[in-house]
Amino acid sequence: MTEPTTARPRALVTGAGTINPLGASMAETWQALLAGESGITALEEDWAGQLPVRIAGQVSADLSEHLSTREVKRMDRCGQLALIAAREAWAQAGAPEVDPERFAVVIGSAYGGLGSTIEQDRVLAASGPRKVSPHTLTRLMANGPAAWVSIDLGARGGARTPVSACASGAEAIVQAAGMIRSGAADVVIAGGVDASVNDLVISGFSQIRALSTRAGDPREASRPFDAGRDGFVLAEGAAVVVLESEERARARGAAIVGEIAGGAVTSDAHDIVAADPDMQRRVMQKALAAAGMEAGDIGFVHAHATSTPVGDRLEGQAISAVFGPDVPVTSTKGHTGHLLGGAGALAAVVVLEALRTGQLPGTLNVEALDPEVDLNVVTEAAHALPASARAGLVNAFGFGGHSVALVVSGA
Repeated sequence: MTEPTTARPRALVTGAGTINPLGASMAETWQALLAGESGITALEEDWAGQLPVRIAGQVSADLSEHLSTREVKRMDRCGQLALIAAREAWAQAGAPEVDPERFAVVIGSAYGGLGSTIEQDRVLAASGPRKVSPHTLTRLMANGPAAWVSIDLGARGGARTPVSACASGAEAIVQAAGMIRSGAADVVIAGGVDASVNDLVISGFSQIRALSTRAGDPREASRPFDAGRDGFVLAEGAAVVVLESEERARARGAAIVGEIAGGAVTSDAHDIVAADPDMQRRVMQKALAAAGMEAGDIGFVHAHATSTPVGDRLEGQAISAVFGPDVPVTSTKGHTGHLLGGAGALAAVVVLEALRTGQLPGTLNVEALDPEVDLNVVTEAAHALPASARAGLVNAFGFGGHSVALVVSGA
């Protein structure tokens, strides 16, 4: 699926928000990225004691400081994170007045309320059916985050939930931009979230040898493009943007953060786990075409690059095939770990902030670039973008052959 380039309303970004292992806001996250900090820590919880991998990127903020007691009780952690990020984005956008039926939500997630599913299954096994929470079904729903945000902000134009593994958040933004351009909505809140740092998910990824087992400092485990990388680090978090049509945003005098200039969504039809590098190349080219741009118009690439030995190499080859070896490339997963369904959305807000500030966060823990990765990987804490860098590209790939690319341009 590619978005055509016929003249239609532009999808402008007027707000952005995030909560992730680096911080509970966009400002905290950005400061930590530029400082070269890591949000990856050892898991000290009792449930992690017997796991083969005991590190993760967890949100350290106390969510009860951002939510009411009722919201904490009724919502899965996944929904809680999405709502916090959405409220930040909405506030930055100026909480615009909009016809509720022209206001939509699109928030993707790989696993939705899996944490609540596991928790309540254990309650059932240990204590019987009468002890299961009456909020179980609404907490475990994959559409829960989108539903809660739509209820909180009064969006009646649709609450959609793309479920496309680690491409979910990026696909949500592509869908939302399409709604703006087609005239289906005036305002759309879009992004991604996951909160699946638990023993089941860690055990599952460990069994397929996808996670880093690197000994020593947890902050050094996630190493995109590094020759010594050995797997990704599981993390949680949410990132959200507010999209508006150009006509509407200009008319109300909104501060423009940037634009989702184009995007593409494809399916590899190749393997349930292994990626097809040719399709990765093609989805980037389709995104460029959707934005009406060429490879030379892209100032930098935020790679999916999760720190897996095969995945980073294949993506690196695809990026080089499209843009050549000189385009600056980064992956902030060295700082945060892999947010699964939230990863592509977080990458999008990072690219927006990079274009706004002229600073591109580097790729943490690259001590020796993989010789099979012929790319200009940014390794310093912050790389000054040239004034000519007006757009960046985001990659997001997921199990099942989900491939998404976004072209993000500055204000």
